[in-house]
Amino acid sequence: MRVDWIQADLSNQAGIDTLVAEATHILASPDILVNNAGSLIQRAKLAEFSPDLFDKVLNVNLKSAWFLTQAITRGMIARGSGSIVNLSSIAARNGGGIGAAIYAASKAGVASITKGLAKELAPHGIRVNAVSPGTVDNDFHIQFSNRKMLDAVITQTPAGKLGTNEEVADTIVFLCSPAARYIHGQTIEINGGMLMV
Repeated sequence: MRVDWIQADLSNQAGIDTLVAEATHILASPDILVNNAGSLIQRAKLAEFSPDLFDKVLNVNLKSAWFLTQAITRGMIARGSGSIVNLSSIAARNGGGIGAAIYAASKAGVASITKGLAKELAPHGIRVNAVSPGTVDNDFHIQFSNRKMLDAVITQTPAGKLGTNEEVADTIVFLCSPAARYIHGQTIEINGGMLMV
């Protein structure tokens, strides 16, 4: 197995362009694309939110997914197959916590483009889906949440615990596998029952 590492700051256009150029140079025709880049950047209420922060949040969460998909699907279309999985968030459906409204909006955008791209790319043999994690016990929430917030989420979650990276990864692997061959345009909620669709 070969692993290539590419470092890029997806909160700005130059970083997105760098990643697209490097990825397409290394992987001319990948079978799978997982758009996993994402960050809240920082919690900020309406009065505190600057245009620069707005752009950074949308770039890293939404714009990067769009333009990476645009670049990578050229090879998938030529081959007639591929699987794309985008990372949305429970915040897309509930607006997120205080100071996370633009993050939530960007993740709602991810869920929306998942459906639009699924319609466009399905005739080319490419499946596009998304996963929408609830609160996951990982570095994201170490950085942007506190214990009181996390305990409140656990109390509201029927499963009685936070999610794990492995639980999210297992769902992504399933969506990329032949077992999900007739699943198109879906956003799979992974939240221990906190949000029941």
